[in-house]
Amino acid sequence: MNRINLICLGVKDMGTSVKFYRDGLGFKTTEKGNNPEIVFFNSAGTKLELYPLEDLAKDIDEKNPPSGSGFSGITLAYNAKSKEEVDRVMALAEAAGGRIIKEPKEVFWGGYSGYFTDPDGYYWEVAWGPDFTFDENDMLEIDS
Repeated sequence: MNRINLICLGVKDMGTSVKFYRDGLGFKTTEKGNNPEIVFFNSAGTKLELYPLEDLAKDIDEKNPPSGSGFSGITLAYNAKSKEEVDRVMALAEAAGGRIIKEPKEVFWGGYSGYFTDPDGYYWEVAWGPDFTFDENDMLEIDS
């Protein structure tokens, strides 16, 4: 088991999240509605799904659905090919309604990165590194 096919984000307001990801950030989907029951985005590599948070919790355990708030210890990442791309993606996220948490800056590992949150508070890192290499699908290559 050495792959991740899909990341599902439980969202509080489907309309707001669809607007953020599809209309603001440009994630590709065939979904035309503004408040669908579920939406899948056809991104390069791992796919993204939005699903109502309450329904997702019930899907996990109908009798005792998980609940809570706060930082879950998970971040999503967009790996860029340049510092300028990091800046462009951060600006795009902010214009789409995201909240900048950490402005991009030089970081201890030699790269350049910043963080934003989406409308549900999911953290995204946007990062560039001097040693980043990408495959033909623009996916980050990791030497194992």
